[in-house]
Amino acid sequence: MLVNTRQMLANARKNQYAIPQPNVWDVNSIRAALKASKEVQSPVIIGLAQAHLQYIGIEEVAMLANYYGNKFNVQYALHLDHGNDYHTIIKAIKFGFSSVMIDASTLPYEENVYLVKEIVKVAHACDVTVEAELGHVGSENSNSEINGSSQSVLTEPDEAEDFVKQTNVDSLAIAIGTVHGKYRGKPNIDIDRLEKIAKKVSIPLVLHGGSGTGENSLKKCIKLGISKINICTDLMVAATEGIKESLKTTDNFGDINLVAEAAIKECLTKYYKMFNCLNRI
Repeated sequence: MLVNTRQMLANARKNQYAIPQPNVWDVNSIRAALKASKEVQSPVIIGLAQAHLQYIGIEEVAMLANYYGNKFNVQYALHLDHGNDYHTIIKAIKFGFSSVMIDASTLPYEENVYLVKEIVKVAHACDVTVEAELGHVGSENSNSEINGSSQSVLTEPDEAEDFVKQTNVDSLAIAIGTVHGKYRGKPNIDIDRLEKIAKKVSIPLVLHGGSGTGENSLKKCIKLGISKINICTDLMVAATEGIKESLKTTDNFGDINLVAEAAIKECLTKYYKMFNCLNRI
């Protein structure tokens, strides 16, 4: 059943577990995510990053996710991840996405607030939930003292409180030291900062860059209010490693894709267990 993330994430925060948001990029990754959800009997948030529209379209993901979501009879949200322009976000809503992220985190604070408020007005009118980002989670492709990312700007607790009040956003992605992609060094997660934010912000908190962050750190984050964790890199790595191994015994493209799908499902299932997200439907 397709739902938005409002009650899904509220339940997760209240009961101290996190729902994974696997990013998808083709039919096999979509099917793997929904199969994992079925296996563990817990919700899933199917995430399509705007950057991945080069691999698959909004319409395609909507049709495939709805088909397999209904076939496997699971509770799922369809989420546009890191939407960074009005047209793409509205298109996602038009084609049935139940949740969207407006990522204006690299803009000045007041511009971020303004753009999020505009998206919230439209999305809420359509019963679509909205995620925004305050602070900025950078990537592994740059250099700095913050986990290899000069693009990272950590979230300020007082700003987070004001931001939520002004925008009426449904969930907030925060920057506490994670990165998108692979870490260059050892992750250094600012747990104290998270604890301060969680005391000031009552809505569900989101952690981007879950891949490679480590089980202990992620479990601490979940206890302190992180209710949704995005996973992409580890899923892609699992698929790639599965393909490499299968190429030793077959050159059948169809079989290779199924191996990749199974590897994605296995990787995601491990995260469900790590996030204390089993039998949550």
